[in-house]
Amino acid sequence: MPKMKTHRGAAKRFSKTKSGRIKRAKAYKSHILTKKSSKRKRNLRKTGYISRKEADNIAQLIPYK
Repeated sequence: MPKMKTHRGAAKRFSKTKSGRIKRAKAYKSHILTKKSSKRKRNLRKTGYISRKEADNIAQLIPYK
């Protein structure tokens, strides 16, 4: 049986924690930042996590991470 291939797009967006949860970056932080408040931009820097329901699908895309 050959090795599974990692989905490279998913590998750049998600990473696994030691406990097995999947981290992601928050959206809406790339452009049009002048109208967003400092508090909102600061909160967008924080880590987001994938919901438990979606985690199984994402975990299949990044099997070796």
